[in-house]
Amino acid sequence: MRFLTRRDATKRIAAALAGFALAPLPAVAFSREEARSLVDRLVGEINAVIGSGRSEAAMYQDFERIFARYSDTSYIAAYTLGNDGRSATTAQKRAYSAAFETYVARKYGRRFREFIGGRLEVTEVKQVKKWYEVSSVAYLKGQSPFEVTFLVSDRSGDNRFFNLYIEGINMLLTERTEIGSMLDKRRGDIDALIEDLKQAG
Repeated sequence: MRFLTRRDATKRIAAALAGFALAPLPAVAFSREEARSLVDRLVGEINAVIGSGRSEAAMYQDFERIFARYSDTSYIAAYTLGNDGRSATTAQKRAYSAAFETYVARKYGRRFREFIGGRLEVTEVKQVKKWYEVSSVAYLKGQSPFEVTFLVSDRSGDNRFFNLYIEGINMLLTERTEIGSMLDKRRGDIDALIEDLKQAG
């Protein structure tokens, strides 16, 4: 039984993060240059895909590989499942992680598909607590430039991005809310959620 609404939980998370805003920055195990290098490679591959002229199906496959290579998909999947993951079996968690990886790659691949004819450029890197915030700007034809930001850490043992902001929209919080809503509609049936994620997109 949930005693807090998802909105309440989100507010508490935001408040907790705000409480650390003025704390001294801890040392991180990797450098600013390594964080930028990771996103430079990532952005380079995204630019190559959106300029490739390949079919949408082929692009989605490319974006799925990019997400798998550069993102901390295990952390992202676990975060989006949230407290509901506590009741999941090990097999369900593995199956959910695999299904979610495909789902999120298709979803954000579709968003990057909108960038065709444009480009991304890395502009700034700054340390935020135990990770780096790497900012880039998307230049699209006929539109004003907007920011795309990657949060990069080495918590997985490798340097990977664990969150993404597009025009200020937080991927982690957005997907956690949407996955929670999908699971609620399925009355907490994780297996049903997994099967639907496989078909989504």
